[in-house]
Amino acid sequence: MSRIHSAATPGPSRARRGPAALSALVVGAALAVVPAAPASADSGCAVEYTVNDWGSGFTANVEITNLGAAVNGWTLDWSFPGNQQVTNLWGGTHTQSGANVSVSDAGYNSSISTDGAVSFGFNGSYSGSNAAPLAFELNGVLCDGAVDPGEPGEPGEPGEPGEPGEPGTSRVDNPYSGADVYVNPVWSANAAAEPGGEAVANEPTGVWLDRIGAIEGNDSPTTGSMGLRDHLDEAVEQSGGEPLVFQVVIYNLPGRDCAALASNGELGPDEIDRYRDEYIDPIADILADYEDTELRIVTTIEIDSLPNLVTNVSPRATATPECDEMLANGNYVEGVGYALATLGDIDNVYNYVDAGHHGWIGWEDNFVPSAQIFYQAANAAGATPADVHGFIANTANYSALEEENFSIGQTIAGVPVRQSSWVDWNNYVDELSFSQALRTELVSQGFPSDIGMLIDTSRNGWGGADRPTGPGPQTDVDAYVDGGRYDRRVNPGNWCNQAGAGLGERPQTAPAAGIDAYVWMKPPGESDGSSELIDNDEGKGFDRMCDPTYEGNVRNGNSPSGALGDAPISGHWFSAQFQELLDNAYPPLD
Repeated sequence: MSRIHSAATPGPSRARRGPAALSALVVGAALAVVPAAPASADSGCAVEYTVNDWGSGFTANVEITNLGAAVNGWTLDWSFPGNQQVTNLWGGTHTQSGANVSVSDAGYNSSISTDGAVSFGFNGSYSGSNAAPLAFELNGVLCDGAVDPGEPGEPGEPGEPGEPGEPGTSRVDNPYSGADVYVNPVWSANAAAEPGGEAVANEPTGVWLDRIGAIEGNDSPTTGSMGLRDHLDEAVEQSGGEPLVFQVVIYNLPGRDCAALASNGELGPDEIDRYRDEYIDPIADILADYEDTELRIVTTIEIDSLPNLVTNVSPRATATPECDEMLANGNYVEGVGYALATLGDIDNVYNYVDAGHHGWIGWEDNFVPSAQIFYQAANAAGATPADVHGFIANTANYSALEEENFSIGQTIAGVPVRQSSWVDWNNYVDELSFSQALRTELVSQGFPSDIGMLIDTSRNGWGGADRPTGPGPQTDVDAYVDGGRYDRRVNPGNWCNQAGAGLGERPQTAPAAGIDAYVWMKPPGESDGSSELIDNDEGKGFDRMCDPTYEGNVRNGNSPSGALGDAPISGHWFSAQFQELLDNAYPPLD
């Protein structure tokens, strides 16, 4: 279900980075930053300007911290001391006249709460020296104060943020460490009923709450009559008094999945009150009843949501009216913030926010802006970054865990691998490298330094007879990459019921640096969407990306969909897909 949105601008517009020389300038401010009113003397802000310089070019990150009244709409102005030129900017819109630069918010990051921060970044060129700007003006007022670094361990303050799991709380650093993980008996029975399915029927998978009715149990084909409390009671039984992770997917935002139709939800774009009152609050009430058990409740918060506000909004070619609406009304950010704040108040809940995947936000103009909007949501509706235990990548998707036969740094026949048709100027080629890099970026944005990452490996194994055994031929860069890549999709923008996919790495704890676990959050065998229109009462539409005859759109490079035929609506059991996943599992099944 997780969408791949290759919103990259191909070719020369993407500056290549060389050896880094890192510098930073911090400029503070004593001003009011309320755009519709004059500045007041008791307000303030600060600007941090950080540069990665490689000689004739550089990348800059600019962070604005609001020390005064809340802001809704901002413009930051400065003058370069040399001949620097902004060549590509993300997280805002800009104009430049000579040395004078003006950057305005991008819409999704227009609001800055008191003590909150927003960031944007840009690539630049220069000759001679590359001195940092001497001053910044926010909404026309000079910035000349300083950021309070806070005390170490204070949640939500700059410095070293507090992290659940320290003395005085009941959380641990990695919830998967030293714990078993819940096996959903409904999914387990479905898997065991398939030929060969007993080999994986005891693997742990996520419990998806994709409708209000799922909280109490709604007789869906993959959850049966079991509601959330039924699953939690079963989890307590499975724990036997020992630590056990219970994985639950929170998935019912207003206007859900604005870039596709197959997994649209029951709530309209403006039904944020129903989301809070009828969905999140009842879930929290139930989870709180299990606060004193040995369960460690891991939530995956709202897949297919926040990155859409970067990649699928105007003026991008990949924009949809639905995503423009969700950016304008703010209900994705508000809803995620409310879920984080409400569930984060429960001592044994570990919130992991969905972070897309490398084929969606791996490009410069998607990567940092997505991290910024994650941070915005973590400061919305009463949430703080301390309510976020980590992030999860590749939820319900197919991107390979590691591509071992090619890398971004290679050049074949004089052409960089990054320029190949498959990579398409992305900075990452697989989920492990992307997840580790995104974790670093998220910490730089202000999340706690010990956040962890999860990677969903339920359908990204790409084994079987078609799995390459080594690199492709070096005749040209496309032959080299296409011949060696494990991910055998027609295009990395394909996301629905992909033919040839296989089970990936089995769930495991702390498999790599910064990774809390590989998980099967998406239960293998559950459909991504129907291959033709099927009437249903779940609010789910028909998306042509699930139609095997579809020739594609701008979001998948106008390529064939690569989808399996005869698929049921999303979330329903799809036997043919499960059999392919078994056949193409990598590592192979015993």
